[in-house]
Amino acid sequence: MTHSAIPEELDEVRLDDVQLLSRGSADEMLRSVAAAGAQVREAAVLTADAHLHTLADDGRPRALVVAGVGTAARVGEALAAVAGSRCTVPVLSHLSAGIPGWVGAADVVIAVSASGHGPEALAAAEAAAHRGARLVAVGAADSPLQATAERAHAVFVPVPPRRPARVSFWGLVVPVLMAGRALGLVSVTEADLAETAARLDSDAQRCRASLDAVVNAGKSLAVDLAGNIPVIWGSSRLAAVAATRFADQLAANAHYPAVSGSLVEASRARVGLLDGVFGAQAASPDDLFADREQAQHETRLRLVIFRDEAESAIGIHRAEAVVELASTRGIGVNILPAEGMSPLERLASLVTVPDFASVYLALLHGMDPITVPAVSDLKDAMTP
Repeated sequence: MTHSAIPEELDEVRLDDVQLLSRGSADEMLRSVAAAGAQVREAAVLTADAHLHTLADDGRPRALVVAGVGTAARVGEALAAVAGSRCTVPVLSHLSAGIPGWVGAADVVIAVSASGHGPEALAAAEAAAHRGARLVAVGAADSPLQATAERAHAVFVPVPPRRPARVSFWGLVVPVLMAGRALGLVSVTEADLAETAARLDSDAQRCRASLDAVVNAGKSLAVDLAGNIPVIWGSSRLAAVAATRFADQLAANAHYPAVSGSLVEASRARVGLLDGVFGAQAASPDDLFADREQAQHETRLRLVIFRDEAESAIGIHRAEAVVELASTRGIGVNILPAEGMSPLERLASLVTVPDFASVYLALLHGMDPITVPAVSDLKDAMTP
């Protein structure tokens, strides 16, 4: 794997400034990301008190729809990926207001909104209740979403409020997975939850602020991405969920553009990015005729492969081939391998280090990793 030269205007020493990292939004965000393991344990307790077992009273559904946007959308994708191809019921993420027209009494709808105010989740919950579908609502307590669920006599799982809402990923994932388990759609044991929480704790230790960038996995990844355009591809369905999550975090935390998705899809067309003006056509430091000063500041692609060894032999071969293609074109590559026995733990192993990297990348550029002014401005512009 090749490493990128950090742009001159960025000071890598910032990431090892303990005083800087322990102040204000930097400290708040790093602590929130580090608490992912605790979120899993807390969510497991809250879900156990929500009587999700009643969902099974009417048998297996025809389909399960997870409704919500942003982090909630990734939660639906995580359920489908953890359930895997052997799941006997379609699991769909729905990103628009309301629910698909075919949803009815034979189906289950899970409306997800960390704040409990998301208009898409609220519209989905109301539509599900109106059509007689089984409803589960996951969101903040004492919110409009809880009120909607109570009016429909539906299951509600509370999620403690967190700032920003995107750090609530694991608090949302666990209730949705447990609902899938209650319906017989996914296999997630108590041991899986415990091992996943332990994995998240361990990765948080590897990325803690007090560790120097040389040995800190999150800081090292941030440095490699600095000044480049991340192209993040997952080699399996599970890894693709983590890849898209990373792109979301880069956009929100570090305000960085990124390309993300499944390596299967990328190998059909998007792999052409490697030959473009930010790939092979960018000035190469190895070119004797290249302007070296200009090349140092050239915006280039940086390929990040989320690798899941549980994939098929053809998937493994595809990942190796794409890495080789990038390397021969002078494009830097980072490979993040999935680790763990269960699908849930493997997913977790691909989330924490990138989450930290997105925060460290923001701090490297001197940005606040919590506030996203463009989101606030857009909400204001759309408010009547």
